[in-house]
Amino acid sequence: MNTEIDIRHVLPTVRVPTLVVHRSGDQCLKVEEGRYLAEHIPGAKFVELPGVDHLPFVGAQDEILDEIEEFLTGVRHASGFDRVLATVLVARLADPLGQTSVGADSSARHTVYFRKEVELFKGKVVDVDDDQVLATFDGPARAIRAACAIRAFAQRLNISVHSGLHTGECDVFGDRVGGLAIEIARQVSAESLPDQILVSSTVKDLVAGSGIRFSECASQLMPGRLGEWRLYSVER
Repeated sequence: MNTEIDIRHVLPTVRVPTLVVHRSGDQCLKVEEGRYLAEHIPGAKFVELPGVDHLPFVGAQDEILDEIEEFLTGVRHASGFDRVLATVLVARLADPLGQTSVGADSSARHTVYFRKEVELFKGKVVDVDDDQVLATFDGPARAIRAACAIRAFAQRLNISVHSGLHTGECDVFGDRVGGLAIEIARQVSAESLPDQILVSSTVKDLVAGSGIRFSECASQLMPGRLGEWRLYSVER
């Protein structure tokens, strides 16, 4: 009965935000009919989704709900996304001559020990390659102490480590971690000397009263959007 009612002349009078969602293979109503609605309602948004279902509560419902959520709120919920405050440790391996890589044997042994120390200090290894390891901690003091333990072991293997730490919000996508805090920690590590543990002013301020001592370094202007940071070296 509804299909027999002609409302085409009413469409141009609609003056409210309108979302038209239609599946390209709808077996009840043609997708061209959905396009016609959107074209004749002023300012309407048309979204064409794959599939053959007509009823919104059948089939891939999340696709429709996502479109409705974005239309009503202006943002789309990111499934599996979280944001956490963490201390990021980035350690880059180098040999005593300052080269950027080490022997595969020593590197492999160091990587195994890195994981062990990170777990011992209640951290999480999130990225590993031949020359660099990245880990996150929920406490900056533990992150610094883990970096000290890693450096001590590396020195016994005659390997130098460049270590950098920063505390900030990290974007978590399942097992992956990203965000500005990761970028800053990588850059702090890049500024460190062999066997030096370099931290941002944020880390230094958060561990006040922990007994960890620092030597102040010069302010460092980092590339792009990272800005200028005061850096501190962890004293032995």
